[in-house]
Amino acid sequence: MNGEDLRTALHNGRRVYGTLVLSSSPKWLKYIRNVGLDFVFFDTEHAAFNRETLSWMCYAYAAMDLAPVVRIPSPDPCDATQVLDGGACGILAPYIETVDQVRALVGAVKLKPVKGRKLEERLLGVAPFEPELERYVEQANRNNVVLINVESCAAIDRLEELVAVPGLDGVVIGPHDLSCSLGIPEQYDHPRFQEAVSHILRTSRRRGIGAGIHFMGDADREVVWARDAGLNLIIHNADLHSFVRTIGLEIRGIKHSLGE
Repeated sequence: MNGEDLRTALHNGRRVYGTLVLSSSPKWLKYIRNVGLDFVFFDTEHAAFNRETLSWMCYAYAAMDLAPVVRIPSPDPCDATQVLDGGACGILAPYIETVDQVRALVGAVKLKPVKGRKLEERLLGVAPFEPELERYVEQANRNNVVLINVESCAAIDRLEELVAVPGLDGVVIGPHDLSCSLGIPEQYDHPRFQEAVSHILRTSRRRGIGAGIHFMGDADREVVWARDAGLNLIIHNADLHSFVRTIGLEIRGIKHSLGE
């Protein structure tokens, strides 16, 4: 799956599956390509990747038809264009709360490389691009996907406005930050958290864009959200988290069998 395939699937409501990859080991590619993923997710907001390593990973996974999506450190359009130049096909911007933030990111991702006043006037509808330039940016950026994190009460309050920005491809819930913003940190079974997740997912799908969440917990919960609320951008777990859970379970089992 390339970026254009991913974008089409998100808007059509087809489910796509990915996971968070933290390992930069080249050997990892040999095995991860066969687990049924459509895309891979790299997080530069919370994980330490240097620019060269991140670029190598993006190009390597893209060559295996696993679309690389990168969460940038901040909702800065310059961060977005930098990771796109490094081989990413999609960007996820963290903690979005305003329409201006979404519009600026769409401009950076979908109208690249235009910048400055010309870009601003195009985004505001003041001055359209020349037809030749419009055709050029559409073709040049056909594989670029722009996603935003909705993870606060302020974002939920403005959700209808955020998802209405032309060019946005999807919303991804940040469950930990959202639970904290709701005042119920890590209480993922809490009715208010469940209600907020369902509202975000349904609102996104109703607008015809992708509805996602990066969830490290029970897979059954993701199944319920997909069936009942339209979740179609599934970022399931992470390589490191899966390792810790599986190895921890096995080590505890060995110790128990040996009476330790």
